[in-house]
Amino acid sequence: MFGHHTGRAATVPGAPAGQSPDVNDVWDLVVVGGGPAGAAAALRAAQLRPDGRILLLDKADFPRDKACGDGIAAHGRDELALLGLPGLLDDYRPTSRLTVVAPGGTRVSATAARPNHVVPRTVFDARLVEAARARGVEVRRHRVRALAATGPHVVIDGCLTARAVVAADGANSAVRRLIGLPASADRHTAIAVRGYSDVAASDDVQLIAMQKEGWPAYAWSFPIGDGTANVGFGMLLPRLRATGLPGREVLHGRLARLLPDQPARDLRAHHLPLSSGRPKAGAGRVMLAGDAASLINPLTGEGIYYALLSGRLAGEAAVQAADDPLPAYLRKLRAALGSHLRTTDVLARLAQSPGFIDAAIGTAARREEMFDVLVDVGLGAGLVPLPIALAVGRRWLRDAFT
Repeated sequence: MFGHHTGRAATVPGAPAGQSPDVNDVWDLVVVGGGPAGAAAALRAAQLRPDGRILLLDKADFPRDKACGDGIAAHGRDELALLGLPGLLDDYRPTSRLTVVAPGGTRVSATAARPNHVVPRTVFDARLVEAARARGVEVRRHRVRALAATGPHVVIDGCLTARAVVAADGANSAVRRLIGLPASADRHTAIAVRGYSDVAASDDVQLIAMQKEGWPAYAWSFPIGDGTANVGFGMLLPRLRATGLPGREVLHGRLARLLPDQPARDLRAHHLPLSSGRPKAGAGRVMLAGDAASLINPLTGEGIYYALLSGRLAGEAAVQAADDPLPAYLRKLRAALGSHLRTTDVLARLAQSPGFIDAAIGTAARREEMFDVLVDVGLGAGLVPLPIALAVGRRWLRDAFT
């Protein structure tokens, strides 16, 4: 039951109230949201059950833009391979070079163990949706406004009946609200502005430039490979509000100061619900995935890998545990991300001190394995080995007392 969201919305047109709908009118899975999490859920369900009835809903037509850093790490490509789409990004240039500037000014440039890609969401999301359609998923433009639990089914807007629902409708998830789960608290929410700038076509270095003012805060520049780069600036929502200035003035101004040679266009702001404040990932037969589940890395703001992973796991649960998918999904999430999320929770608290980040990046400048750990924790599901943690801790303490 979804509390006050039951009632008249539970009645299926053509079926007497209180009676189960005709089995031929029931979808095995309805996915709300066609971004990476939703598309991954639909793709995985269709992959495991080619004869299943799977419906993907989104309030927009594709292609459509989505404010995002557009970065797709190797970990995300691993998920694409599991979904049967290993070559989806082959026409985009891989880049292995990354430069990080710490809040205190320390700069480290290194080559990642595995390359990343930068693909505009206008392209990436549309490709995923088309791949789902090609696999037999029905795709419709539809904005969800009501949800009701009726025994072994969920009824959407009084006209769509599903055995399971994946809510992948983003940071401001309507479905999450309809099932009575709260949004992330402000203290666990970041806000970022994203745009595009012109760069040399040969530029293949991803840049993250951190800022001590209003920390945690950083700007980024991620070259796409076509003479443009995705650029942006993000900070925690409470820190933005503490400035007392209009958000646009702060975000646009700091981006311009940190990347003075890359004037941005098409700037759009978006909220980032961080995993440090994640809600329960569903209720009843509804599973939350991606941003709707507050699955955004609190250290980097990365969310595409979490979206693909959580969507895939939700799609698996919908097929493999059709009688009660949510417990199976929660188990899968814990197995895949539990230890990693506990690690990022701790690191996010430590990272409130810019000195901790200075120590981590300073250590990475001298130890290649530390750089690889930072990439795995920030862009994938990595953990921090004890020797690395001790090395960072020693440097942090040394710097604090010198």
